[in-house]
Amino acid sequence: MKKTALLIAGLLASLGLGFYISTITTTNQPEAIIKSSRLNTNNEKGDNMKLGAFSVSLNVKDIEISKQFYENLGFKVFGGSLEKNYFIMKNENSLIGLFQGMFEGNILTFNPGWDENARNIEKFEDVREIQKQLRSKNITLTAESDETTTGPASIMLTDPDGNMIYIDQHR
Repeated sequence: MKKTALLIAGLLASLGLGFYISTITTTNQPEAIIKSSRLNTNNEKGDNMKLGAFSVSLNVKDIEISKQFYENLGFKVFGGSLEKNYFIMKNENSLIGLFQGMFEGNILTFNPGWDENARNIEKFEDVREIQKQLRSKNITLTAESDETTTGPASIMLTDPDGNMIYIDQHR
């Protein structure tokens, strides 16, 4: 039960983080669409899935110490705050989320429809299509999206070593 509560708290934190970053990046950018001719929305064979922007969400013991450590590696704060117990940190195209007390373990996060600056990309694979492709490969999902809906949705799965993977679409 505790694990489920922590998982839900982590999901809510990631969702809130996504909306927060989306607000920050679109407020100052009237043209938040990036055109990408290389993305294929009709992935018939299920090969080469387009999962979107990647980040790793780290469960940290002391957020201030972790923030300083990653700043020493060249990361800069991109979102979040000490008061909210999380920071999103960026170094070029690399994103790391530092979260204190929000979930157990670390989470690999993908955001279909976003680039690494949380800006919308024109063409992307909807999370429900990704879900169908994963099911067709007999991959077990720990949380699923309603395939009759559109817009924001997410799915979760774990890799063979127990690492949580969160695919979170914000639009």
